[in-house]
Amino acid sequence: MRLQKYIAFCGICSRREAEERIRAGRVTVNGRVAQLGESMAEGDDVRMDGRPISARETRTYIMLHKPRGYVTTLRDERGRPTVADLVENTGIRLFPVGRLDYDSEGLLIMTNDGEISNRLAHPSHGVEKTYRIWVSGEYPPASVHGLEKPIEYQGVAYRPAKVRPVELKDRNAILDITISEGKNREVRNMCAAVGLRVNRLVRIRQGELRLGDLPAGKWRALTREEIDFLRSLI
Repeated sequence: MRLQKYIAFCGICSRREAEERIRAGRVTVNGRVAQLGESMAEGDDVRMDGRPISARETRTYIMLHKPRGYVTTLRDERGRPTVADLVENTGIRLFPVGRLDYDSEGLLIMTNDGEISNRLAHPSHGVEKTYRIWVSGEYPPASVHGLEKPIEYQGVAYRPAKVRPVELKDRNAILDITISEGKNREVRNMCAAVGLRVNRLVRIRQGELRLGDLPAGKWRALTREEIDFLRSLI
């Protein structure tokens, strides 16, 4: 693993800050001053300002299939069920990465790795997200093309989406829509702008992570390959 990624993984600072500290000669590997861009191996003695660097706690990464009727937070002032209720049997305090509306469903990553959480959720990193949506409208086949163009809705601009029709009928459709900005209620607002009503919304993909056949309300640990994808974002 690249040294700056390892430092960020250990929760010491962000990758960019780690690069600056390496350049400043504040990091050593096995007793010698580290160089920016070098890699470290398991068992290497990595230090910053003379202090050993190691993971502060075991990093945990899970995928939850969030069902309808749950809020994406750890506690709700209104007493509604939260996603934390669904993963309490992990025995670890995990935080949701990004949000899914109360009425939305699907893939939700939860972790105690703050650096990866920020990278995966922040719109500036452009991680694609795909949603399967059930919509209705006057003539959905015509409205689908509107989603593939720039949209402005209630003063907010949205980039064109990638749309794959799963099923098209005169007044109803099932679509897979892919976006990368991650603005609040983006898919629902884009659909409203072209005259479509979203009746159901399920997030099925986030970057290289796919919901697959994970049942609603259940969670699973991420695979090594999926964790490697998350760490590649740092």
